[in-house]
Amino acid sequence: MVTDHLREIVRRYPLVRFAARRLRVRLPRSMGGLDPGRVPPWSRTFTLALPEGGAGDPRELTLHLPGYLTVPRRLAAHGLAGHGPDALSCFLAMLDRTRPGAVLDVGSGVGVYAMLAATRSRRPVFAFEPTPEIALAARSAAEATGRGFTVVEAALSNHNGSAYLRRARHNDMCNTIGLPRRQDLSGTTVRAATLSRWCESEGCSPAVVKIDTAGTEPDVVAGGLGVLRRFRPWLLVRVRPGRGLEERLMALLDPLEYTWYPVNGRPPYQPSREIAARSSPAWERMWLLTPEPAGEGFWAAARAWREALAACS
Repeated sequence: MVTDHLREIVRRYPLVRFAARRLRVRLPRSMGGLDPGRVPPWSRTFTLALPEGGAGDPRELTLHLPGYLTVPRRLAAHGLAGHGPDALSCFLAMLDRTRPGAVLDVGSGVGVYAMLAATRSRRPVFAFEPTPEIALAARSAAEATGRGFTVVEAALSNHNGSAYLRRARHNDMCNTIGLPRRQDLSGTTVRAATLSRWCESEGCSPAVVKIDTAGTEPDVVAGGLGVLRRFRPWLLVRVRPGRGLEERLMALLDPLEYTWYPVNGRPPYQPSREIAARSSPAWERMWLLTPEPAGEGFWAAARAWREALAACS
């Protein structure tokens, strides 16, 4: 039990986790030692190529991000071309083709979608990230863009107040809001708000909303139904099948008469009658949810952005 507690504490504090790994590289494998080549650095500096934009738009960003986080490691190795380019191309097309309004990156992580929105549009951009150390990294990314975006250190959910953040054991991209578990010392209490309450308090009119919250996407939608009815934003939502998320999302969105597209491969995508795993070949997939059917102009923009992202390796 003491060993489990120590592991939970190490997971909660990045500096402690980093120091523990540096100590383990000095131990033999038989005693739990690690290969030094597989231990990530404390910080990671790299140049991220951006898809070609308009005149005056930056072509690349120099980022200084924590080396122990998953997304900076993947971006440094593969660039945007290896970071879900199908979903990114739809997101960029949404920035081009939707009405004026704010961009909300819900479950932003270090802020990849927010960075693209800040550098490839003139819209106000807000990134919501509840994990403290990842929100700090997102602020660093916002400074690197030059134009910046606002990082909101909070979890959007179906209630206002506070929530318990559970840190995933092996992948920081899977940190999520849930009930506290017994003997879980890695989690922490964070601020929680509904999308409707936040938009009302900030006077925000969203036009584009991306949601990726590691399993609580229906809660985010439920807390923002008033916003969806009033402003009719375009949505990009990650759906992890097998958890009942598909049914909950359909129950919430069906009365709003959104059109549902599984994002996969080269556009255009065909609308689906249901949000279901069998409609999408990947285990988890982004879904494009539109208040009206997407036209050929949108699909042409998505194809153009997909080709531009292919060069960002």
